[in-house]
Amino acid sequence: MPLQVIAIFDIGKTNKKFFLFDENMNEIKQEYYKIPLTKDEDGFECDDLEALTKWIKSTINGICNSPDYKLKGLNFSTYGASFVHIGKDGQPLTPLYNYLKEIPQEIIEGFYQRYPEETNNLETASPSLGMLNSGLQLYWLKKTQPDLFSKIKYSLHFPQYLSYLFTGKAVSEPTSIGCHTRLWNFQKREYHDWVKQEGIDRVLPEIVPTSQTYPSELCGHEVQVGVGIHDSSSALASYLVRIKEPFLLVSTGTWSISLNPFTQDPLTKEELDNDCLNFLSIDGNPVKASRFFMGYEFNYQIDRINKHFNKPDKYYKNIVVDRSILQPIKDGAIINTFCPKHIAETPLVKLLFEGNDWKPEEFDSYEEAYHHLIWGLTLLQVESLKLAKGSSKINKVFIDGGFVHNEVFMELLRYYLPDCELEFSDFPLGSAYGAALVLEQKSGVGVN
Repeated sequence: MPLQVIAIFDIGKTNKKFFLFDENMNEIKQEYYKIPLTKDEDGFECDDLEALTKWIKSTINGICNSPDYKLKGLNFSTYGASFVHIGKDGQPLTPLYNYLKEIPQEIIEGFYQRYPEETNNLETASPSLGMLNSGLQLYWLKKTQPDLFSKIKYSLHFPQYLSYLFTGKAVSEPTSIGCHTRLWNFQKREYHDWVKQEGIDRVLPEIVPTSQTYPSELCGHEVQVGVGIHDSSSALASYLVRIKEPFLLVSTGTWSISLNPFTQDPLTKEELDNDCLNFLSIDGNPVKASRFFMGYEFNYQIDRINKHFNKPDKYYKNIVVDRSILQPIKDGAIINTFCPKHIAETPLVKLLFEGNDWKPEEFDSYEEAYHHLIWGLTLLQVESLKLAKGSSKINKVFIDGGFVHNEVFMELLRYYLPDCELEFSDFPLGSAYGAALVLEQKSGVGVN
């Protein structure tokens, strides 16, 4: 008798992953898939939407054709700040633009002349992040490619586009709308006035709950398909469903995102300037979040260390805590020489690292350089967590994602956060599991 399963696609910037969960929400299958990048019309690298779509559909066909499984549910967790713009025929009109692509400065300046930056930032709980404010992608398209913009029937957030591939339903949902898009007025709990004034709301489909599902004929029978969820909010959902006491979550990876779903404190200008923002939870409630580009910075700096000391790419995975290196750091006997390259120069970053120029060649060994790199990232992580915590009296902190396997990072976090109850979660399924839980528990998609 085939096993009844829920399928989840967890699409990150680096890894594209597929999971199957059984009736008890246990992971029974996973696949990692690498898709070569393509380029947009300006030659800027971006995910290959066509190749990604083919992989997703062929993977589902494989499950349908397997005698071992009966598919009962399907959902999607993806990175945010990305739209797929579809025309009347339901096909994409543009590449899946990379959120690291720059918007021309004159477009940004024109926007802020019409909608003053500080006020707009506060009302939308979004720092000024260029394309990462995905609402500005729509403004950019309207201003630079008006003919193309006029052909857009719907602009779908990335998770909702993947759902659309199987349901044909064009929808929006809270977690994607709320992830630093600059679209949402958090005070009024509706799209911001600028969205309506610019006619951007024309291409935004109806908002449905994150728990919404639609029946779709797959594998010769009806399958409940979720509308998708933003990955950071999905990771948080996997804790909110299981943990009842107040907590903070630090989700580490390409981005490190500290999440606080237990505060109602409005964001201040200072917090926004330091890359602190609000998300929307699966229930549509504000989640205070503080983020920085930790994994991206780590990869950049580790490459410099590897080249200087002539080590292979993954050599750092063999490094264990060396307390003869860490103790002087803890004692403050050495100056901080870490200098971020890919992290936004927020006021906080400048305060922590101003005037330093970090050079791997100044260290006597790979191990020493590595410990100092992790030290710098830990200092950023501690301050980022404090921003998300704000005035909340919360001491329980869950930390998950790739950096929980980094012994030096964990050792230093314990040292710098002595009053926090830290729980390192060796749970690589965070985003995927959250998407499965939303599908299974919030929508009643039982597989038993």
